[in-house]
Amino acid sequence: MTAGLRPLLLAAASSLALAGGAVAQTLTIAVGAPVTSIDPHYHNLSPNNALADHLFDGLTGTDSRARLVPRLAESWRAVDDTTWEFKLRPGVKLHNGNDFTAEDVAFTIARAGNVPNSPSSFGIYTRVVSEVQVVDAHTVRLRTRTTYPLLPIDLSNVMMLDKQTHENAATEDYNSGKVAFGTGAYRFVRYTPGDRIELERNDAYWGGKEPWQRINYRIIANNAARTAALLAGDVDFIDQVPTTDIARMKQDNRVHVSEVVGLRIIYLGLDHSRTDGSPFVAGPNGEALDRNPLKDVRVRRALSMAIDRNAITSRVMEDAAIPAGQFLPEGVYSHIPGFGPPAFDPDGARRLLADAGYPNGLRMSIHGPNDRYINDARIIQAVGSFWTRIGVRTQVEAMPWTTFIARAGRQEFSAFLVGWGSSTGEASSPLRSLVATFDREKGFGASNRGRYSNPDLDKLLEQALATVDDEKREKLLQDATRMAMEDVGIIPIHIQKNTWAMKRNLRHDARADELTRAMDVRPTN
Repeated sequence: MTAGLRPLLLAAASSLALAGGAVAQTLTIAVGAPVTSIDPHYHNLSPNNALADHLFDGLTGTDSRARLVPRLAESWRAVDDTTWEFKLRPGVKLHNGNDFTAEDVAFTIARAGNVPNSPSSFGIYTRVVSEVQVVDAHTVRLRTRTTYPLLPIDLSNVMMLDKQTHENAATEDYNSGKVAFGTGAYRFVRYTPGDRIELERNDAYWGGKEPWQRINYRIIANNAARTAALLAGDVDFIDQVPTTDIARMKQDNRVHVSEVVGLRIIYLGLDHSRTDGSPFVAGPNGEALDRNPLKDVRVRRALSMAIDRNAITSRVMEDAAIPAGQFLPEGVYSHIPGFGPPAFDPDGARRLLADAGYPNGLRMSIHGPNDRYINDARIIQAVGSFWTRIGVRTQVEAMPWTTFIARAGRQEFSAFLVGWGSSTGEASSPLRSLVATFDREKGFGASNRGRYSNPDLDKLLEQALATVDDEKREKLLQDATRMAMEDVGIIPIHIQKNTWAMKRNLRHDARADELTRAMDVRPTN
């Protein structure tokens, strides 16, 4: 597998863009979700990962359809069942002038899963590596604890650092810009938390010079304000186009829309961690319960069956999503054909609650963010309404993402709305992160905030991760997915469509992984 063609194509695209006429020097992007850190290993979160892609590179990467492509590694091969060899691209320099070498790979692998206070660790991608062998400056061998065919895919999520620069650096040093040096297409200029990140072009980028001299990466969480900024010409490009505006924008000759069915599932996490009651679940009259109803699969199934997913996707999401009964959409590796969403059945849900010992229902609170996912607050309102109709009188509490995710990470909630985008384009990503038993050493369950645990599922997943044959591995991943869904480890709601809007003189390569990147935007003139 070689990478020689990609930088040539990138360079050619850049040259054509520049040769086609005068090009604006600054691209102003407005994103709907906040970037919480410049440290590329601090928080495994899509907005952070999108920003990191500008400043840093992985050994591998993925294209707009989530297919694996070379980046800092020109090629890779399996030396034996437990050894991968990566050949590094020669002549790559960091923004501070340091050479990128195999020693930097070894340092990065050691650091990625060990960042203090990480809310969602990148260790899920590196824990399998038992040893890093530096063969020479541009050759590195990674030994894995077991046969592990997904390592090149996993490493597309791990941004490479510089041992000399970053060895003793803290996350705060990245946020201040002190050590915000990578090998990426853009250099760090300034970070104002909650407001914007300013970048400038790296003219020495190994992949070719980008057409934009500067990037103004603004955070505008308010949907109406983000749309208004584009229509007023204050910004050039926006993500998370409000569903209420998509149809209108498609008819507006000042802008155009870019969209694709994505890899992000929006789902409900449930409290599996407590046996003797759950903090936001009570009896029908508000009385405390001596057991946690959410530990009973009948209750979990009832809550899932009570949700009208078609109503949410058509009315709340205005067709900017598809109903989900599993992690991934049709056509993606490890999707289960014919395994659709649970049927909307409120009468059946009431019967299940009665069978579980709750004929008079329950009282419950559902929590979620109000500024992270498309229509997130409206979704939890809809879910609360559906649950109330089956006798689970539900109180809804939406809050800012930063508050919500900190509390969810401490397992404070009983039921909560969250999302997950499969960065690897297959089911091992959500399986490992969302429903595998939490295990810091293995890197499993890093975002399993409900602490669901199923040893049989864990065994299937570990078997899949050690299976080289793609067809056999897919079957194992499908079986593990089916098990998680039938046991209602989480409650899937829908898979988002990724939608962007931009000025008419721009074109965009819409990414299934939903990352909003300047590198995917080109001028048309």
